[in-house]
Amino acid sequence: MKFPGPLENQRLSFLLEKALSREAQMWKVNVPKMPTNQNVSPSQRDEVIQWLAKLKYQFNLYPETFALASSLLDRFLATVKYWSLNSPYICLAHPKYLSCIAISCFFLAAKTVEEDEKIPALKVLARDSFCGCSASEILRMERIILDKLNWDLHTATPLDFLHIFHAIVVSTRPQLLFSLPKLSPSQHLAVLTKQLLYCMACSQFLQFKGSMLALAMVSLEMEKLIPDWLPLTIELLQKAQMDSSQLIHCRELVAHHLSTLQSSLPLNSVYVYRPLKHTLVTCDKGVFRLHPSSVSGPDFAKDNSKPEVLVKGTTFYHHLPAASGCKHTCAKRKVEEMEVDDFYDGIKRLYNEENASENVGSVCGTDLSRQEGHASPCPPLQPVSVM
Repeated sequence: MKFPGPLENQRLSFLLEKALSREAQMWKVNVPKMPTNQNVSPSQRDEVIQWLAKLKYQFNLYPETFALASSLLDRFLATVKYWSLNSPYICLAHPKYLSCIAISCFFLAAKTVEEDEKIPALKVLARDSFCGCSASEILRMERIILDKLNWDLHTATPLDFLHIFHAIVVSTRPQLLFSLPKLSPSQHLAVLTKQLLYCMACSQFLQFKGSMLALAMVSLEMEKLIPDWLPLTIELLQKAQMDSSQLIHCRELVAHHLSTLQSSLPLNSVYVYRPLKHTLVTCDKGVFRLHPSSVSGPDFAKDNSKPEVLVKGTTFYHHLPAASGCKHTCAKRKVEEMEVDDFYDGIKRLYNEENASENVGSVCGTDLSRQEGHASPCPPLQPVSVM
């Protein structure tokens, strides 16, 4: 979305009103059902949403495609009739049909959002997604979904509201990103998008409208970045005509859920350089062996909370013994103890890492390629992606 100036505020207000109107028509209150073998449980719903998130990355599709697929799935599950002893209807939302329903919603969303060349072929989608159903079964389920949803797929998703709210905040509070100088507005929106998609995979948030979920997330982000976040939150709350108590409750749940996300993310690996106490011995016939060395490695404080891992590239390789049997006791050419730094430099040259270490970018403003005047033995930290 274009990040506007003051002249675009009216257009954003119009988009917000239009999205709220669409949401009011489509959204239904989520009524929790008793978990049985005949209906889809919240945990099963969450698992299939997480599966769709993986498919989005697998087929390199837009986040809007995943958001629409998730919304279509929830609308369909809330619409279909459930099986009972006194009902002639077959439960289309039976757990055994859930993967077919989900992949059909995903295919419908892709055809609605993506460009034609980006839409995966149906046979390829059925094969590579491992959904367990054929292309013809997906087409039949697609028709059922369209009938249940009255052929109306253009619903306002939580991601649509996130785009609108974020654009309003950036236009009215340009200082929002002053504390994040390395992030452009679009990059900041991408971070919030990943957090939102993570929340959409939790059935706990089905009790809130998508607009409420998006505003709660934007409000939490503003609270961290600007001091006058509360007046702007109240302004957005009034524009969206939401209940403040529900927003407070939603904010609490979002904050707790995102805290679990941060704790579940894999930590950046900590590499401790502990050289092997071996000496490389050269024999007459070009045979190499490893033997204990008197070279003492640097002392490290014992920290049981962090595993000790050897630096990548320090694995020592040696040839197998020659057929004639070369013994290190009879080696007359050269037996030398190599300095630790020289040996590591040789390993770097062996794997062509000298140039690579000069191009390592900085993470969080810290240059990782040089520390205390020499090349760092640690590999570059990689950014962690969310969903």
